Formats: sequence, C-alpha cells, structure tokens
Amino acid sequence: MRVLIVKTSSMGDVIHTLPAVTDAARSLSEIHFDWLVEDTFAEIPGWHRSVQRVIPVSLRRWRKHPWRSLLQAEWRESLRQLRVEKYDLVIDAQGLIKSALLSCLVSAPTAGFDKHAAREPLASMAYRVPIDVAREMHAVERSRQLFAKTLGYPCPPRRGEYGLRLPDFHRRMRDTHENKTHENKIVFVHATSRSDKLWPESYWQQLCRQLAAAGFSIHLPWGTLAERERATRIAGSHGQATVLPQLSLHELAVELLAAKAVVAVDTGLGHLSAALSVPTVSLYGSTSPELVGAYGAMQYHLCAKDFARTTSDNLSSLEHITPEIVCREVLGSVQREAA
Repeated sequence: MRVLIVKTSSMGDVIHTLPAVTDAARSLSEIHFDWLVEDTFAEIPGWHRSVQRVIPVSLRRWRKHPWRSLLQAEWRESLRQLRVEKYDLVIDAQGLIKSALLSCLVSAPTAGFDKHAAREPLASMAYRVPIDVAREMHAVERSRQLFAKTLGYPCPPRRGEYGLRLPDFHRRMRDTHENKTHENKIVFVHATSRSDKLWPESYWQQLCRQLAAAGFSIHLPWGTLAERERATRIAGSHGQATVLPQLSLHELAVELLAAKAVVAVDTGLGHLSAALSVPTVSLYGSTSPELVGAYGAMQYHLCAKDFARTTSDNLSSLEHITPEIVCREVLGSVQREAA
C-alpha cells in the first residue's frame, strides 16, 4: 500500500507527524510513504526511515505571485512528481484548505480530519474519508489517532517515537566535532517568528552568564539577519558564548544532538531538539504545551502563567520566567541525564 502524506508546514507541525508514521510502519509491514512538504522543511520527512520519497512545494513563495507561479516550470515539476506514483490513499494531516486542495491533485481517495477536528472545517469537504479525532489532545497524539483510524490499526498506548535515522546524525556529529571538545555545550534557541513568543534579550544575557559560570559554553544559531544580530548581542555578554554560522537543517540537527541541553522558546528548532531526544527546557507564554509543546523524553516545560505573582498580571508574559528559574531547570535536566 502506497500512501501520500500531505503536511507542508510548519517545522513543528511536520515534526509532530513523524510518530504517526512510525506507528503505521510498525503496524503495517507492506505500507510505503511519500510526503508532500514545503521546500523549506523538505529535509525533515526524509530523515524518517519509513519515508521513501519527499515531494517539495513552495506554497509560501508561490502564493505571493499565484498566477505567475502556475506558469513556471517549478510548479509543473511538483505536479509531475505528484503524479509519478499511483497512490492508494492520501492522508491530509494538516486539515487546512490549502492542504485539502493539494490532496485533490492526486487521483486517490483522501482521508483527513472531519469538520469537528480540522483546523479549517471547510477542508473536510474534500475528504472521502473524514476522521473524527478529539481536538483537546496533543498534536502528536492527534496525528497518531488520525493515521491509526484511517489505516485500521489500534493506536499504540506508549509514547510516540519519531523514527529518525539517528545513526546518520551521529556519524555526522563525530565527523563535525572530531577535533573539538563540546562536552558542556548548551544551545540557545532564542529566535521565533512571533514577537509574543520571544524571551527578553536581557534574560538570555543573564542566563548566558549564569550557565557560563557553571562551566558551560553557549552556542547560538540564527536564520535571519535580525536573529544573527540578537545572537551577537546575547553572545557579547560572556566570552564562553559563540554565534554559529548559518546552518542547514541537517547541520542544526547535528549541533543540537551534540549539546548537553537546549533552552528554547516555542519554535520549530525546539521541536527538532525533542525529536532528537536532547534534554530541552522550553518556554511557553500564550501557547499550551499540553497541546503543542515539545513532545518526547527529557522535555521540560516552563509556563509563564505558573510563575505570575498575581492573577492581574499578564499570565502569558514570558517575563514571569526569570533566568534563575531557567538556569535551575537546565542544571537539573543535565544532572538527571547524567544520573
């Protein structure tokens, strides 16, 4: 049975779908998966040992000039790749109108969340097989339930596994860090596209000094010019901090895997750290870790509302999570991992 998964973005959403693929591959020995995904994140599905082919699309770029994009060779090539294989089923794991429209381009029945479960209920009209999944559960578990109900196997009761080809990352890590010592490295994932998810820059600087005093070196990745400038300011607070060069997703994964721990705001790289089973302290303000938090072993969630002093405070403000609180949690996570 050949199945096309449609889950184009974001990075966290794509990563959250990986455990469902692991479940299905373990339950159904003859199943084969391909994956339609935004080109920015096209590396990620290919890291799963049960995904055979990744088909990239550039929806974010194409929608800026839709008519011109439809005439370009890039769109025609994506359409051709969608039609190279004959699929038995399409699973739209996103539940959006755009993902439903992409699913309709394939001549196979489509399964997806029903109107009560889909993020955009209108999308469910495109599905021949609408699936009822409770909304109030973690995104990983929603995907696992969707795949299990669609493909007809019981959803395993144990925690989901991401199924990444970890030996490939460990080989790359050994090659990259062959002559370097990074035994006490901590990565700061400080950047996110939403301003309300940013932790105060002065807090990052204080945490940098505190962890450096505890014997750790700090590494700071970035993706945009503004993020590089922030990373540079944070690193300027202590000589043990290093601003990384701009890295590919695979290189970032290797960097995370080599870390003792990660401190992350609510963003895609935090979910990647979770998928790699790196001890990660994640900071949450307006979002709920129960629904979309970093999922897996050694994941530690700090929620702003738990540290607000009065109920009249802005409960979602990350300023409630002080550097001292985060430092204690990071040191505790490192000790627990070492035990």
